[in-house]
Amino acid sequence: MPLQQLVEYFNDRLEQEHNDGVRPFVLENGAVHGLFGPIKVGSILAPIRETLRSSHVVGHIAQLTVAANPILTLQGNELDNLVNLPRAPGNSDSVINFDRLARTVHMLNYLPQSHLDELLFLHVDPRHILGVKADHGAYFEEIIVKCGLQTGNVAIALNVSNAYARFFPSLQKGLENYQRRGYKLALKFDIQSLEKSALELISRLAPDFVGLSAENLDQVRDSQLPGKIQQLNSLVASVKGRSILLDIDDKRGAALARQSGFGLVQGRYFELPVTSANKPDAGNKVSKPQSYQSRRAV
Repeated sequence: MPLQQLVEYFNDRLEQEHNDGVRPFVLENGAVHGLFGPIKVGSILAPIRETLRSSHVVGHIAQLTVAANPILTLQGNELDNLVNLPRAPGNSDSVINFDRLARTVHMLNYLPQSHLDELLFLHVDPRHILGVKADHGAYFEEIIVKCGLQTGNVAIALNVSNAYARFFPSLQKGLENYQRRGYKLALKFDIQSLEKSALELISRLAPDFVGLSAENLDQVRDSQLPGKIQQLNSLVASVKGRSILLDIDDKRGAALARQSGFGLVQGRYFELPVTSANKPDAGNKVSKPQSYQSRRAV
């Protein structure tokens, strides 16, 4: 189905579901955006690459762009204030509706470049998982199928934060519902969140992918850091997952990925033209990373 027809189909669907006359999806210059109150959201699709064959893309992480809704007029720095406002934890319906709208936007923007052997990584808000009591992934599965893909083409990605540690059992149940429907599963951590409860979550869920953010890693003053990274990669390998070093901005991060055994990489460094500033050092020999196999075939 042509992209414009899909946009109209999902507009019709949401208009009927909410009975409010709102048609949030718009197609502009070949890109789909979603209108949500005073903001307009869009997509950036960031490639995930094989570490040792960075020309080989295995999938894309969908990242959200936010701009002012042109239908509504915002004054001064109102947009910045709205984006930075903490969202009310109890307003689960609003979180769920926004999460579904954003993921639909990403799915529609992914379609023109989709390949059956690649994955689309879609972030889900933990409050969405906690707010839906059963059948996680059922609603979005209908969207995926309408777009001509399957749940196996999508990896549900969750940022794991210490703030949600006491909710890990409930999050686990929701994520297991996604797994039962055939979705791939990806968990993302920063180094500060790699505590015992987070590692136990990896062991219990056996995710297909585990990502670690490289952001600010060079500023971490922790003599145990190499050991923590090795422990993470060993754990991921033991559950037959694949490890990803994310948010790589420079060649130091790329070298860390190779030396530490991350099978996959993502970041601005790999999208920049090669210059003397970011070209890998030819004489820099690195140890061969371990070989990882996805728990389910990609």
